[in-house]
Amino acid sequence: MEKTLWYKDAVVYQIYPRSFCDSNGDGIGDIQGIISKLDYIKDLGVNAVWLSPIYKSPNDDNGYDISDYRDIMDEFGTLDDFKEMVKGMHDRGIKLIMDLVVNHTSDEHKWFQESRKSKDNPYRDYYIWRKGRGKNGKKTPNNWMSNFVGPAWKYDELTGEYYLHLFSEKQPDLNWENPKVRQEVADICNYWFELGVDGFRCDVITYISKVYDKNGNLPNGSLLKDAPLMGKHNYCMGPRYHEFMHELNQKAFGKWDSMTVGESQGITFKDAFNSIDESVQELDSVFSFEHVTTPDSILMVFPKKFNLVKFKKILSNWQTLPLTSQPTLFLENHDQPRSWPRFVGYCQENKEYAAKMLLVAMQMQRGTPYVYQGQEIGMTNMVLKDDEYKDIMARRIFGIMKKVCPPLMPIARKAMAKRARDHARTPMQWNDSENAGFSTATPWMYINPNYKQINVKASEEDPNSILNFYKKFIAFRKGKEIIIKGSYIPYYEKSKDLFVYQRKLQNKSYFVVCNFKNKEIKFKVPQGLVCKTSSIAISNYDEINTLTLQNYTLKPFEATVFEIEE
Repeated sequence: MEKTLWYKDAVVYQIYPRSFCDSNGDGIGDIQGIISKLDYIKDLGVNAVWLSPIYKSPNDDNGYDISDYRDIMDEFGTLDDFKEMVKGMHDRGIKLIMDLVVNHTSDEHKWFQESRKSKDNPYRDYYIWRKGRGKNGKKTPNNWMSNFVGPAWKYDELTGEYYLHLFSEKQPDLNWENPKVRQEVADICNYWFELGVDGFRCDVITYISKVYDKNGNLPNGSLLKDAPLMGKHNYCMGPRYHEFMHELNQKAFGKWDSMTVGESQGITFKDAFNSIDESVQELDSVFSFEHVTTPDSILMVFPKKFNLVKFKKILSNWQTLPLTSQPTLFLENHDQPRSWPRFVGYCQENKEYAAKMLLVAMQMQRGTPYVYQGQEIGMTNMVLKDDEYKDIMARRIFGIMKKVCPPLMPIARKAMAKRARDHARTPMQWNDSENAGFSTATPWMYINPNYKQINVKASEEDPNSILNFYKKFIAFRKGKEIIIKGSYIPYYEKSKDLFVYQRKLQNKSYFVVCNFKNKEIKFKVPQGLVCKTSSIAISNYDEINTLTLQNYTLKPFEATVFEIEE
């Protein structure tokens, strides 16, 4: 099938199904709830949806622990519901991207249930089993740590060996060295492609190849280099990663007019070409987390303050990739807290302008933009008590701190108040009625109390809302050749206040000026910029201090795009 590369002019809307819309009054979002909001999604202007996992799962990690890859979680609906949703999306010109979670399964998956029965079971080599070290074999096979805190090994009494789990102990890692596992994954992908899926977001895909020594053992790692969430280590971007991904592309991805995006811990823009360029035939794009995380902050317990200069440098680096390598553009997802005030600081005044400015700053760049549910109405983090966090990572961090080092609990609370994944998982705020219009029952997750003010209904009725600006901007962006493939020229690179760049194609260009501060900032046109004529293409202010590109004073959080002809 011919690859049309449709994703190069797409805007993707991410749905976290459990928190999007509940149709049957059980407090949990579901597929029929998504179907009921398809017109809303279409009206937003996006042309693709990324759906977080809806497969069968015992929900140890909110669906990222899959027990059956070919069926739907009971709480979400049925395969018939899924087929109805796919048809509804396609009828509206919306593509569907599913989450592909294949570094690990649930420990309740039939493969693992068979694997742990005996050492000679046909499924034993579907997972990574090792004998323990020490005289009695009760010491873990190596010193690797789980990304969810604690050892990455779980002892199983039945066969007297350990299995590897780089995440929860209920998420045993698959053994990608086994060709049968790789074929199973390809078959799963083709199964969903045949049901109408248009692509996959590949969860922690860079973890599939581990480092082995010459004897087939997994080596010890450095406590600094191999600390969870720290980037490259002995179980990320292993020696066979590219081989595995090219094989999966040939057996599945490349046979369809699809789009794939990888969750890419360990990949920076320096590695990106070899992972996403069209010539290598692996993934079509990857999520880089350099601009939204602090890699040198262990477990995010000590998050660093936002640095605009570093932020711009990272994003600008990705813009240097050739047109055959597609970047991704995002500020929020189900694993990231809300973007306001993360990138602009706390500012009740002008916060709507801040949200609009962040949209322009990110999405005028080249790449495929992603909008996370609720981002388009300005949903925010919320205040939670220790026992109100639902996410496995927050619960484990609190549990360890309380047990091992209680004096550090205030620091952990402060960190989770800013960085916990729960902030992105509070239910979608549809209106100001009970439970924010999300459900008629008590929701599975706490609803942010500010839903009375921040909700879809109020946003739709306000012509100056964040939502209506999103609609306007997405419509403006769509089909613009300058944005899709124009060159990227950064300015004001050392400025701690301004994000300024030019997108150029032939003799026309867009000049983007974004003020990251809640105060007026003086702007001067860069020397040497060629500008025969200019006009405002789009701005987050109805009235700004100029109608053409010239020296002027920017308003707080102003974002203005000037169209230039040389």
